[in-house]
Amino acid sequence: MILQNPVYGALTGPHASFAEVSGNARRYPAAVAPFLGLPDVLTDADWMDATELLRAGGSAAMMRPEFEVPDGIKIDRVFDLVQFTAPDDLPAADPEAVLLGVDDVPDMLALVALTDPGPFRSRTIELGTYLGIRRGGELIAMAGTRFSLPGYVEISAVCTHPSARGEGLATRLIRAVAAEITATGRHPFLHTGGTNASAIRLYNSLGFTLSNEMKVTIVSAV
Repeated sequence: MILQNPVYGALTGPHASFAEVSGNARRYPAAVAPFLGLPDVLTDADWMDATELLRAGGSAAMMRPEFEVPDGIKIDRVFDLVQFTAPDDLPAADPEAVLLGVDDVPDMLALVALTDPGPFRSRTIELGTYLGIRRGGELIAMAGTRFSLPGYVEISAVCTHPSARGEGLATRLIRAVAAEITATGRHPFLHTGGTNASAIRLYNSLGFTLSNEMKVTIVSAV
């Protein structure tokens, strides 16, 4: 199932133009995202391809079910990840949500640094559509799309300034981003850390369905 290997599905599909390639290995440029993708069934040749990319670009994150690594690859960190797919009634446009662009990236990076919703880098905005809510000129909440797969698009970077939490802004932006996704004929999905109880409660309350339990594995070349 393509959702069990979303990085590879994106980089061999709709995001192929972003891919740094060595054989069967694919990775995003470091300024875009920290992810490395390999085929579903791993071979020694695939790991050799991955090693070449890792030596050229440093460590990377792999998002898939747990796996073993060969000599020459080091696991730096592993943490649990859960994946959810959206219910059909989730999408809803939001009149306060504004489209974020390149000029908004400094404010987006500042909000991400404050809230830590997951990787968001200087060129991550190139991966999809990002919506935000500003008040008094300040960006107080945002969400957007990251991995683009055949039939699916991931909701990502959901975050709210601490001063604005409890107002339901995350829910509103998730619904608004879902509306952008479904308008293209594809289905929303998302990820969160396996121990992020508050995010999991939110997604359950919105009717999301657990689709996969995976790992994020940070790897580097020895």
